[in-house]
Amino acid sequence: MGTRELKKQIFSLLKQPDIGRVLSDIQVFPAKEVVNVLFSAICQVDELLRWHGISAMGVMVTRLADADLEEGRIIMRRLLWSLNDESGGIGWGAPESMAEIMHHHEKLSLEYIHMLISYARPDGQELEQDGNYLEYEILQRGLLWGFDRLCERRLGLLVEKGLPGDILPYLRSGDHVVRGLAARLCGRLSIGSARDALQL
Repeated sequence: MGTRELKKQIFSLLKQPDIGRVLSDIQVFPAKEVVNVLFSAICQVDELLRWHGISAMGVMVTRLADADLEEGRIIMRRLLWSLNDESGGIGWGAPESMAEIMHHHEKLSLEYIHMLISYARPDGQELEQDGNYLEYEILQRGLLWGFDRLCERRLGLLVEKGLPGDILPYLRSGDHVVRGLAARLCGRLSIGSARDALQL
């Protein structure tokens, strides 16, 4: 099957309303080829296509990594690169996809969760305090959604890596979705100091 035909079939599948069926039916395709198509799906304007692409990225990269962990690392590095200014892109869908992959795959979460957290941190005053703060609010939405998703299975790891200390500034965001996600995270991460800010 050619690349164009595969993309057509995968996109058609992702547009189905039942995510359970999507994730089941997509398993008949070769994982590596599907993941390449999903890089296009996760940055689509169509919300159903994009979110189903993100969900599929999680299960298909997990399938790749279970067979060969290095293949999973390659995908994580591609997603990280897409958020780099030097990539020439914006990285739409990358934070959500990284989180979805780490939600499913414990080994990859242990290796890369600190990188996802770094996107919530500006550079510090010390040489080793290098952050990768995402300034675009649309990317911040994806990042905070990703943290929320990871709270379901990697809560202890997020706390261990110091994420609770990074969430409060988002409560002052000019974007209502970012503020809402930050408020939700304050609850899930048990950030008691957020109470005063949430009462404003």
